[in-house]
Amino acid sequence: MATYFQNRRQPLSNVAQLRTICAEALAYVLLSCALSTLASSQTTGPTTITLDEAIQMALQHNHNMLAARTTIQQSEAEETTANLRPNPTLVADWEYLPLGSPSRQNPNLYPNVSTNDYLKNNTEADIGLSYLIERGKKRQHRLQAARDITAQTRSLVTDNERGLAFNTASLFVNVQLAESSLELADKDLKSFQKTVDLGQLRYDKGAISEDDYLKIKLQLLQFETDYQQAELAKVQALSDLRQLLGYGSVSADYDVAGPFDYQPLKGNLEDFQLKALQNRPDLRAAQQGVTAARSQYELQRAIGKQDVTVQSNYSHVNGINAANFLGSIPLPIFNRNQGEIARTRIAITQAQEQEKATNGQALTDVRDAYEGLRVSDRIVQLYRSGYLDAAQKDRDIAEYAYQRGAVSLLDFLDAERNYRATQLAYRQALASYLLALEQMRQAVGTRALP
Repeated sequence: MATYFQNRRQPLSNVAQLRTICAEALAYVLLSCALSTLASSQTTGPTTITLDEAIQMALQHNHNMLAARTTIQQSEAEETTANLRPNPTLVADWEYLPLGSPSRQNPNLYPNVSTNDYLKNNTEADIGLSYLIERGKKRQHRLQAARDITAQTRSLVTDNERGLAFNTASLFVNVQLAESSLELADKDLKSFQKTVDLGQLRYDKGAISEDDYLKIKLQLLQFETDYQQAELAKVQALSDLRQLLGYGSVSADYDVAGPFDYQPLKGNLEDFQLKALQNRPDLRAAQQGVTAARSQYELQRAIGKQDVTVQSNYSHVNGINAANFLGSIPLPIFNRNQGEIARTRIAITQAQEQEKATNGQALTDVRDAYEGLRVSDRIVQLYRSGYLDAAQKDRDIAEYAYQRGAVSLLDFLDAERNYRATQLAYRQALASYLLALEQMRQAVGTRALP
């Protein structure tokens, strides 16, 4: 018996060991997942986006853009309404119903006539259907007019996307300019801090006067102020760009990535203008506006055609079953929709003039952008042709000479200011060039430029 119970306890011990092993394995897996997640969160830095990614995010998440796209859906719903046929009308009536017993109301005319007999033989009941038959293909013209408006709406939404892409690119360049200016301010601050430290050392040794040392130290305030302002400009530029991208589409600590550098553009004015006439969505919308105006004119002409109403009734009169067939059509003696026909005819001329104006505006936009890009390109090339190197070299020579007492403090500070002003002006000229390049892309209507 003792052996029997000992053998029965053995499987229970194995089950307990198996449960322990499973629990330990599960705990190990959970711990590994937690550590992996923690490591991932620690190694993953701020989100960085390129210019193309920023534009795509703006097109997908910008709330004003999403609201504009709903106009397409609204216009498509109007197509459904335009294609509807008239509803038939049900007509029913029961006339000459007695208000009480007929034999009591008029015993001379209806002696011994029951109410049921009166209802059967002396009342009139009618039921029928009427339907409006549209002439002039009104429904087809309504549908075509609605479709033309939808096509124009799509082009207008595409034009809004073109403007949004330009605004996004402009803010993206502003962020790049702010970051480049912050990098320069940080570099200048650290460099001038070394000058202040050297001035402190020379002042302690009696190599310079206290007045010169205080001038150097006070100049440090300008560098620190420039750094703080550059840092604020970066934060504000990133915040403005985030709002345009869709506030919740990126994290608060996101950043931009991409070269902030000169990008040469090839091509002549005529090629750009031809491309604009092919790609501009606002010009396409103006052309579709002419088509839509013609559709409205044809629709108003169709409305001038008078519609026919047909009706069929079943009647029960004085105990007799009968059928009635009716038809009616307005006589176009006075109203033939002359006013709307004339208005829509004139609206075609209006749309044609607007198309010409939009065509001219597109060519003007390209020319203005082209000339602005040329001037910005020349300014950038001036800096790159040697002025940047000259400012750097002048600053280095003045610093070297000042440290050895060959030039005055004022000469050194003047060279430092010239260097900073030249570097900032170059960055602003580069940003202006990149903005002019984005304006050219907007004017042409495509981002694919040679």
